[in-house]
Amino acid sequence: MLAYATQLTRDRAAAEDVVQEALVRAWRHPDSLVNGKGSVRGWLLTVVRNIVTDTVRARNARPPEVPEGPTETAVERDHADQVVTSIVVTDALSRLSPDHRQVLEQVYLRGSTVAEAAQALGIPPGTVKSRSYYALRALRDLAERPAGVERPAS
Repeated sequence: MLAYATQLTRDRAAAEDVVQEALVRAWRHPDSLVNGKGSVRGWLLTVVRNIVTDTVRARNARPPEVPEGPTETAVERDHADQVVTSIVVTDALSRLSPDHRQVLEQVYLRGSTVAEAAQALGIPPGTVKSRSYYALRALRDLAERPAGVERPAS
């Protein structure tokens, strides 16, 4: 039975399942084995062939299984981190001195050179450089600690 089922299915594991199912059917219907209409061997081989045929028909009756494709990713990334960063930077900018804030606005927001910022603000280029350095340092310190927490005196 196993050799016949293996020949029909071309798969040893599937053939073993078919033989097991055929033996279960023989166990459940013992009267079919002794009714005198043929040999037990012939009945069992017919049952094996019918099980294989039914399996093939069942597989062909349903649509073919398609493997899952990659999950769709969001078109736009989550912008929560950008919102939080924006809030932190806005809060830190509001706590800077007006002189430092003006230098940062000229150099970083408007894209001015040091000379252009110095001319627009009416201060020397060296002062623009020093204010931008200290403003960025203060911004970093303000962004790293929560609002309302004062820096310890050193």
